[in-house]
Amino acid sequence: MNKKVTAWERVEIARNPKRKTSLDYIEKIFDDFMELHGDRNFKDDKAIVCGLARIGEQNFTIIAEQKGRTTKENIERNFGMPNPESYRKAIRFMKQAEKFKRPVITFIDTKGAYPGIGAEERGQGEAIAKSMFEMAKLKVPIISIVVGEGSSGGALAIGVANKVIMLENAIYSILSPEGYSSILWKDSSRYKEAAEKMKLTAKDLYNLKVIDKIIKEPIENDEEGFKKIVNNLKKEIKISIEELNKHTVEYIVQNRYERFRNMGEFIKL
Repeated sequence: MNKKVTAWERVEIARNPKRKTSLDYIEKIFDDFMELHGDRNFKDDKAIVCGLARIGEQNFTIIAEQKGRTTKENIERNFGMPNPESYRKAIRFMKQAEKFKRPVITFIDTKGAYPGIGAEERGQGEAIAKSMFEMAKLKVPIISIVVGEGSSGGALAIGVANKVIMLENAIYSILSPEGYSSILWKDSSRYKEAAEKMKLTAKDLYNLKVIDKIIKEPIENDEEGFKKIVNNLKKEIKISIEELNKHTVEYIVQNRYERFRNMGEFIKL
């Protein structure tokens, strides 16, 4: 019998620097990914990658939070913590997707939005709120995939979707366990206890109806295991888009609204 994996152990797996990144999944799932750059206002922030890709004849717009592996890559990617220009870049390509009727796929993997002074001066909170607002009313299907660490508004900013898929060892939460324990108990050392209470694992979130599908992760952390995850993700994307494409624009928008409205009511109960 396999040993039960604790919530904190899931956190550690999700944060593992050797864990596959969003670009690793994009490269294997989609055909002909072409990255697009810039928010046409400030700069191209590399913590979020945007671009065009396809599976067969179906075109997609891709929006993905991207961490680095080496110190150099992490500095370049700002450790996967987006600045406001990242969210404004994402909004730009969401609107482009709507114009050309392309479904949007987002990949969530961040510790949270960057909390630096410059980010706040350039409107970090407004950029996150605007991203969620635009996603809520976007007239094309949206699928969000949590592949690693999905924390705080930095993750939710690109998570307002018709369907949310989550890898088994990913996490999705309002903030980090360390931050939660610091705020609630004034004691950051209780992070393991906080992780259990936060209900941040895929199983917890599926039971709470926050996510729609869990993609199992093989015990073996190797290329063969990665290939299985990729194949299952690709299959789920194709099934989900085929189903969503059957519906009208009005249904797509209303379905997304009701999904998050009902989720809030369910969690309060």
